[in-house]
Amino acid sequence: MDRATVAESSELGDRSTSDIIVRLRNQGGRPELFYSHSSVLKSKSRFFADRLSHPNSSIEIHCSDKDYAHLVELLRRLYLPTETLLDSWDSVQSALGILQVATTFHCEEITQSCIQYLEAVPWDDKEEEEILKTVSKLGPVAMPILARIQQVDLSATKGVFISAIRFATSTGGPCPPFGDELRTSAQEQVEYMLGDDDEIPLVTADDEVKSEIRIGLLNICSLFEKGLSSLLLESDLTSEAVENRIMQILSDVEWMCNILSKVDLLKDFVAKWVDISDHVLGVVEDKRLDSVMWGLKVKLIEITAKVLEAVGYGNVIFPAPCRVQLLQTWLPYIRKMKPLLDSMDNEDTDFHHKLDEELSQSIEGTIVALVLALPSNDQADIFADWMNSEQVKYPDLSEAFEVWCYRTKSAKRRLVEGLDRVDKATVGLCDMSH
Repeated sequence: MDRATVAESSELGDRSTSDIIVRLRNQGGRPELFYSHSSVLKSKSRFFADRLSHPNSSIEIHCSDKDYAHLVELLRRLYLPTETLLDSWDSVQSALGILQVATTFHCEEITQSCIQYLEAVPWDDKEEEEILKTVSKLGPVAMPILARIQQVDLSATKGVFISAIRFATSTGGPCPPFGDELRTSAQEQVEYMLGDDDEIPLVTADDEVKSEIRIGLLNICSLFEKGLSSLLLESDLTSEAVENRIMQILSDVEWMCNILSKVDLLKDFVAKWVDISDHVLGVVEDKRLDSVMWGLKVKLIEITAKVLEAVGYGNVIFPAPCRVQLLQTWLPYIRKMKPLLDSMDNEDTDFHHKLDEELSQSIEGTIVALVLALPSNDQADIFADWMNSEQVKYPDLSEAFEVWCYRTKSAKRRLVEGLDRVDKATVGLCDMSH
């Protein structure tokens, strides 16, 4: 039987045809013998071809305990026909381990088969981290594995992001049979792509991105206004489906607020919120909604709190008349709703729409800051309205009122002192003329 025939019919461990012994020795020192065939080893591995260039009856290989099992699997796969290699892999962990030893032993067929397998199968997060560590050590040979997670061209990333924005702000209704799940998922990924805290954003807000986000804002706010108006046409406002529908749209509005704050477009949201506020309150203060839609009313206050905070602390700069309009629109509603929600919560243990205490304090502090940044005459109007109201406890403007009193008195003192200086200067000029 010639050498070629032996190579085709040989099997690892077949003593009757073996002409070489491979000794694998781990850190424990105990070797395992593999009866092998030099013709197979030479044809499948440059490492073995080099070692067998000199007459030998055995080859000893020292390896770590971690690589031991992978080396055994490598030896077995050296005997597999090339066309069956790809089907022999059964896990990412196994293929990754064998890939490392295959590159060390210069087994090109097995290396390429491992790469082809790993490039095609799914990975979980833990496996991906291990792949990244391994491939970085293997050099260019294993780079095809990383094609799915390499940095994407910026224009391609922006294209995906814009498509996601369009989908997340679409007004065509839910996509059967998934309901709003796909839109919610798109919103989550848009938020993730923009980054947050210490995360690195995948996209930057250039003019094209900002333009698309602005269009999304208009779409969502328009849908919200239409949804609100339709509430007054409903025959049953206690219907859970009706409330869920409007709450989903309002959730989209809140999401939009969060997105705009990440791309320096919060001013657009504040302007739009001020623009639609009269219509919003006109609906929610309708008598038909007096004892229903509590979740909607609380969520409106939560979103308004973000708007007040942005304006009150100077993150968004608006002229005084707009700031006055914002306060005059929402302050009476917040002042009315806070004690009402508290009393409902005290009377009914199943009522779950009380304003969060931290949020309540934040709103109060924001309103104080917002009031104090207004012209004195506008402040006076707000304080007069506050002291004539039945609800003076919330928001408590006493701190702001004290500051206003002090400033007003100081302003009057400066005026009087200024007039005195003018009078004295006039008298002095008269004396000099004589």
